[in-house]
Amino acid sequence: MPDRWMPGAARLDVGGHAPTDGGPAKAIAHITWDRNGTKAKPLPLVPYPRLVDWFGRNADGMKAAPHILWDPFTGRCTQFLPADSRSKSLADAPGGTRTNRAGSVVLQIEALFFPYCEVGGRAYARLADTPCRGWAELHAWVRGWGVPDRWPMGRPSGFASRRSGATWSAEAGWYAHGDVPENTHTDPGSWPAFARPVKPKPPKHQPFPSSEFFAAGRRSPIITAMGRRLVAEGCGRYRVGPGPAWSEADRQSYAAWQQRLGYTGDAADGIPGPASWARLKVPTQ
Repeated sequence: MPDRWMPGAARLDVGGHAPTDGGPAKAIAHITWDRNGTKAKPLPLVPYPRLVDWFGRNADGMKAAPHILWDPFTGRCTQFLPADSRSKSLADAPGGTRTNRAGSVVLQIEALFFPYCEVGGRAYARLADTPCRGWAELHAWVRGWGVPDRWPMGRPSGFASRRSGATWSAEAGWYAHGDVPENTHTDPGSWPAFARPVKPKPPKHQPFPSSEFFAAGRRSPIITAMGRRLVAEGCGRYRVGPGPAWSEADRQSYAAWQQRLGYTGDAADGIPGPASWARLKVPTQ
């Protein structure tokens, strides 16, 4: 199960946890939009600690706290509610869909941003133009909660509303605040592209398979690769082969390798162990 609290995020729990209703997993993209800058007159970005205090310690802010406040200029994140609780950032009219609960998760992400905010002497018209530091980690955490990399109502490309109650009820993915039923906001205007999942590189060397692996009757390309390394190290005792079946020649060859490393007695019995195996550096197949 993924972490209820995002790894690396500061935690400022506002309490009042409550379950969601189940259904398609969703994430909602917001911007704080706390000032109204213009191209002709950009305004300084509101300090991040001020927003943290407002959401986390101010009574009005706590009533509207998202799950995550994200600073795209520094990568800082603060989390106010666990992922499996509803948060309070969406308008929720009586008798309609329970917007903050309408999914297995409804993760609310508030980016610290407003159009034409000024940071470091530069004005930024769109959130997507910022450095978007920390986005990869934030996105990976949201994805871990089952929110797919898709925008059912389209990726935000301007300040507009495209609300569809049927889509909202049926489809998982990311939604702009402006696309949520019962809400009148039109943010976020833009959003960074989804980060591609990072595929772990396969190990360069074969992990130790266990001592029990090396037994009579075992056939494996790992044994062949091991034998070739033993030959390369001058420890081969083969007349045929090596591999793919574990044999007495393999055992004798490996014993020679163990002796090369300084093992004696029972420690040089020809059965691979994790320490000697690591030093042999058997390549992966």
